[in-house]
Amino acid sequence: MPSVRQDPYLDFNFLVEIDSVTVAGFSEADLPEGRIEAVAYREGSDKTSAARLLPGRVEYGPLVLRRGFNGDGQLFQWWHAVAQGTVDRRNVSVVLLDEQRQQVARWNLHRAWPSKWTGPALRALGNEVAIETLELVHEGIELD
Repeated sequence: MPSVRQDPYLDFNFLVEIDSVTVAGFSEADLPEGRIEAVAYREGSDKTSAARLLPGRVEYGPLVLRRGFNGDGQLFQWWHAVAQGTVDRRNVSVVLLDEQRQQVARWNLHRAWPSKWTGPALRALGNEVAIETLELVHEGIELD
């Protein structure tokens, strides 16, 4: 579990690992949301017409990764392989670091694969970094 302290951790020190290999240079990592579906249930003998709510199916949003395009096509190739029918599931971790660059939290995503790749927006009069985006769907997340 993450270390507990008085002040919250800052969001700019993090690493992304894909199959235990650190992948360089992500400028953003939007962790997925988790949602538990509420299932309405009512027995015929209940004295009230209000339904009980039971926990149902768990759903996870995608992990969204953004980085400056540097000519490394590995993320695109992973997405392209899935688009061609070769589903390559990998374990992905997002690691939060403290000010001394020591690990304080790790979110592990299981059996992830890319569902969306977005190339950089190019503008002839622009002056910004070309950013590529990769969205990963997964089969579960845990905080380590």
